[in-house]
Amino acid sequence: MTSGPTSVPGLAPEERCLVMGVVNVTPDSFSDGGLWFGEEAAVRHGLELVDEGADIVDVGGESTRPGAARVSLEEELARVVPVIRELSARGVAVSVDTMRAEVARAAVEAGARLVNDVSGGLADPEMPRVVADTGVPYVVMHWRGHSADMDDRAVYADVVTEVREELAKRVDLVLAEGVSEEQIVLDPGLGFAKNADHNWALLAGLPRLADLGYPLLVGASRKRFLGRLLAGDDGAPRPFSRSDDATVAVTALAARAGAWCVRVHKVAPNADAVRVAAAWERAGADT
Repeated sequence: MTSGPTSVPGLAPEERCLVMGVVNVTPDSFSDGGLWFGEEAAVRHGLELVDEGADIVDVGGESTRPGAARVSLEEELARVVPVIRELSARGVAVSVDTMRAEVARAAVEAGARLVNDVSGGLADPEMPRVVADTGVPYVVMHWRGHSADMDDRAVYADVVTEVREELAKRVDLVLAEGVSEEQIVLDPGLGFAKNADHNWALLAGLPRLADLGYPLLVGASRKRFLGRLLAGDDGAPRPFSRSDDATVAVTALAARAGAWCVRVHKVAPNADAVRVAAAWERAGADT
């Protein structure tokens, strides 16, 4: 087990891995089918996630499922800003899941405390400068292209080494744009230009990624590689919503491997899992 950094500016430090609950304000999310599309439903769900133990609520207005088309800037702003403003007003620690600098800026002005950019600044070159101006933490995810063709980019000779090297290069570039080291969180980008074998290798290789010296966010929840692992006798992958127990197992292992935070759809059991992992760690330190 490798202990990763546990403190990120603007977010209360915890003696355990944090839990980020997902609020997809989209009609076409792969994981929840638009259940929380609309301001009222999204705010209600965000508050429910906090009650279940979420430390952070991640609000996104654009689906990143494989093959998804992009929404307009205006539509993304209309989806996420009112939700972020309302949740923030109620004391919720909110992150915004966006690849657009203008959305990130508007979200922070509405109260968001973290920018979660699945493109790591590649989709919008203005993003690092906006993040630097706001001073909020910034999740730099490993990314090789938009959802429409990302599966074609899942080619690696050594996925852990290559993802580590590509993340290190992205960090150097965002630092050059004025983002501080204290703001940076890294995400290996499970499922983004990765197949199932790549995802498992990255999870097993989390300590090597943690050695880069930045907090790690892990987002395995309801992803295709879990459904395929749990396929039935007919070979059909298990539906997304029925891979939550497997997600909890990944959460516990990721927390023990040093993850700073896990991003999940079903919060309560994952909140339990990170506490079990922390208790296990403390007991080991005492022996």
